[in-house]
Amino acid sequence: MSHDETTRAATGVDGATEPAGRSALPELPEDLADLAELCGVQTVFTDAAGTTRRVSPSTLAAVLGALGVPAASPSAIAESTARVRDDEWREMLPSAVVVRQGTETRIPVHVTDGSSVSCWVELEPAAPAVPASATPWRVGPATGTIRRVAPASGPPPAGAPGPDDATPAPGTRHLDQADVLVEPRTVDSRKVGRATFVVPGDLPLGWHTLHAESDGTTAVTTLVVTPDRLATARALADTQVWGFLTQLYSVRSRDSWGIGDLADLADLAWLTANNAGADFVAPGPLHATEPTAPITDSPYLPTSRRFLSPLYIRVEDIRETAYLSSADRSLVEWAGEPVRDLSSDAAPIDREAVWEAKKSALEVVFTAARSAARQTAFDEFVLGQGRGLVDFATWCAIAEHLGEQEWPPDLLDPSSSTVATLRGSLKDRVEFYCWLQWVADEQLRRAHRIGLEAGMRVGIVKELASGVHPEGADVWVQPGVLARGVSVGVPPSSAVGAEGRNRGLPPWHPQELAKAGYAPFRDMLRTALRHCGALRVGHIGDLFRSWWIPGATRATAGAYVTYDHEALVGILCLEAHRAGVPLIADDALLDDAERDYLAGRGILLGSVLLADQSGTGELVPPQDFRPGGFVTPTPPDLPPTASCLAGEHIDLGERLGILTEDAQVLRSRARARREALMTSLSRSGMTTFDPSERELVEGLYRYLRDTPAALVAVDLADAVGERRTQAQLGAGDGYPNWRVPLADGSGALVMLEDLFDSARLRSLVTVLNEEG
Repeated sequence: MSHDETTRAATGVDGATEPAGRSALPELPEDLADLAELCGVQTVFTDAAGTTRRVSPSTLAAVLGALGVPAASPSAIAESTARVRDDEWREMLPSAVVVRQGTETRIPVHVTDGSSVSCWVELEPAAPAVPASATPWRVGPATGTIRRVAPASGPPPAGAPGPDDATPAPGTRHLDQADVLVEPRTVDSRKVGRATFVVPGDLPLGWHTLHAESDGTTAVTTLVVTPDRLATARALADTQVWGFLTQLYSVRSRDSWGIGDLADLADLAWLTANNAGADFVAPGPLHATEPTAPITDSPYLPTSRRFLSPLYIRVEDIRETAYLSSADRSLVEWAGEPVRDLSSDAAPIDREAVWEAKKSALEVVFTAARSAARQTAFDEFVLGQGRGLVDFATWCAIAEHLGEQEWPPDLLDPSSSTVATLRGSLKDRVEFYCWLQWVADEQLRRAHRIGLEAGMRVGIVKELASGVHPEGADVWVQPGVLARGVSVGVPPSSAVGAEGRNRGLPPWHPQELAKAGYAPFRDMLRTALRHCGALRVGHIGDLFRSWWIPGATRATAGAYVTYDHEALVGILCLEAHRAGVPLIADDALLDDAERDYLAGRGILLGSVLLADQSGTGELVPPQDFRPGGFVTPTPPDLPPTASCLAGEHIDLGERLGILTEDAQVLRSRARARREALMTSLSRSGMTTFDPSERELVEGLYRYLRDTPAALVAVDLADAVGERRTQAQLGAGDGYPNWRVPLADGSGALVMLEDLFDSARLRSLVTVLNEEG
């Protein structure tokens, strides 16, 4: 089940998929099918009913066009086919090489036929430590590079390119050539031969550089050695743990400024560890939001997945706030005055009002003097985050500068001279947005530390959303790496309906991502893996294949584009290994082969109980449940358990006029599933034969605690009796999607300080802590 923003309206022009073999669509031209196969675009897919459906020629041509492969005419197809077949022969080395440690891997090296060639690996050096006496960083106005103020000596910023030496240096490994005969090929009037070299299986894990040299010509590419199997989840294998799952913005305290924040997260971790014995808190995605209105409400449609939302900063917890002058302190208090009472207001959360108040207060705190130690910590953070942070901060500063104006063409390229000039004139705002990330990072680190110090075995479980806003910072910062003119969706299936779903997210461009040495993917993961005890990876199936929907067509008018999952999952495992963090594959749409592959790589599998029920609605015996995963009753785009089982989302969908099936049929189906679930629970002794709503919910969690799942995620909404869904897909403005504050079954707000005054929560905690 998708976790993303509501389904977007689309105006398709053709029925782009039909059961294979029907005459409603013309037969797929053989040359187009061959080109699609060469480019990793699948021409058919199988829906949930087991029917094989064919992708239309117009859809294939559009998807290939988004990959940079013209296919709109027979001549374009012929030219593209010839070019794609020879592309790998034009380059001495592959775009990037990703291998598993412990396995020998053969790689092709292309040189002028008959020429000798040598190949070696330059091993990744240990990351240089930033000295305590580091001089302040500055953003170069002309280039946007991060540099130190004089003296100029010292280590370069993290991620900065090193010298491209043409000869082996210390810390290198020469590669042996394999005796493999491959016929040469004439490419662009040059006869090209292929040599095959062997990457040994004993190279250390890490990001290395592969070099090749022939006739005075050198080439370099990224070589990534990844773990065969991630071992970070082993600590969770022996003893099951449980914790609360929530959306942080909805959990507010009396000190919040109208939205749950990172100080509330720290308090929630401490309270649940001490009062309930919980071992983790999963607060939902915390990714960056827009710096100006309008602010996207969905946490699953961020402007950047690499950075945090400053909406979650607690202004009073910034150290410099305590040392403000009385005049500046008054400015902070005045800024917060309009929104302080919003925390006790049952109305939908108003992110824009909150951000307007917080930004005014944060600007005051930003100008306050920092101690030498604090300034050094800030400098180290910016240097450590590298160019990516400055580019993100530049995007924020420009977005703020332009307001609601349309971006002119010369600002759409982050490497343009216009952007460089504007970055220089906005350098104070760029530094401000860098500072916001440092503050948010510090507060998240504190929340995770407090949870661990309170006795949690896991701490904060972060969630990596499956994509970003198509007009956000990541798309601007990474031109070409995220494909334009297409969006990620889900094809028609029983899980999402006959119309499929357009998630509105730009996909990774597989070839361009490889050409970038997978650095954008790596850098995003490194930030996502900071300050957490586990990471949930949303829609991880997109790393295998992604349903691309071109233009404004319907979600049915798409095609699967395949990815090098061995590379992407391997890099995911490498970065999790380095961070010491277990991974959770959070995707209800994975097929069995993908699940087995991920489990074989040491990644925990997420399960949504009410989505994983059998067709009859009956539960499997607890001991037969898939072992070693992360399980929760419902996904965040369905109501809490009690109202989901009661079919209240069907009533809501009927009121909003968005149901795609007859309401009575849906209610009948929901009743049958509820009865089957109640029968399963009662037969296994989890509930009585006629349970109340509270007993039914407790029985469901008792069942989950009896399974071999590694982590049982308890929806905080279930614990307090909340019945409202956080998001109703397809509702548009008819429902306050992702703006619902935490309340109980009667609609009364539940404040963080009052959580354990809830008799229902205390009763559920007792069940969760029952001895097996």
